[in-house]
Amino acid sequence: MTKDKPLKSAYELAIERLRAKDREAGLDEPAPLTDEQKETITELRQKAKAKLAEIEIMHRKERAAALAGDPAELESIEERYQVDRRRVESKLESDIALVKRGRTRGHED
Repeated sequence: MTKDKPLKSAYELAIERLRAKDREAGLDEPAPLTDEQKETITELRQKAKAKLAEIEIMHRKERAAALAGDPAELESIEERYQVDRRRVESKLESDIALVKRGRTRGHED
């Protein structure tokens, strides 16, 4: 050991090994996000949040109307709600990944 360099923690050594494996596999560390990318990601998140709020309002309205009715209809409403939420969340994740890779985001809803 040299006196110039302090000892590294197990965590630091593990991170170095993981980074070395990534380099060997051809995976580079992502570049820091630009201000424009950060702004675009913020806009995407705001739009997704608004869409999720809209879905929530519609879900509550449909659910209230169906509570006294058929249980199968209520189950169908719940399933549609979950599918709609997952769709919005998945699109958000995909669009953010595209922005992070420096590409334009996907189609608008």
